[in-house]
Amino acid sequence: MPRKGKAQTKVSVKPAGPPIPVTTDKSGSVVISIHAKPGSKQNAITDLTTDAVSVAIAAPPSEGEANTELCRYLSKVLEIKKNDVVLEKGSKSREKVVKILAPLTPEDVLEKLRKESSS
Repeated sequence: MPRKGKAQTKVSVKPAGPPIPVTTDKSGSVVISIHAKPGSKQNAITDLTTDAVSVAIAAPPSEGEANTELCRYLSKVLEIKKNDVVLEKGSKSREKVVKILAPLTPEDVLEKLRKESSS
């Protein structure tokens, strides 16, 4: 028997799909969760997990060099302008969020990232 005066709350749990590192934000832009590995010998997408895209960056993690190189490399992989790749979060962290301003779908981005990681 429920207590008087206490509001009962019903928690509804949405069945979440499998987490993917490429999604859209509230404004409709594509965002990518990145795990950066600065100081590598060459730029490469090393791994695609459900949490993040692991990217090796051939630039040191000082004075924003690796962030600049990450955006440049992603623009090349996604075949878009450098200005269409913006670092949204994580400028001083290895865990970053990159926003894509070009008119691409998450599926397009994921396909290009997978193609690059397998080459």
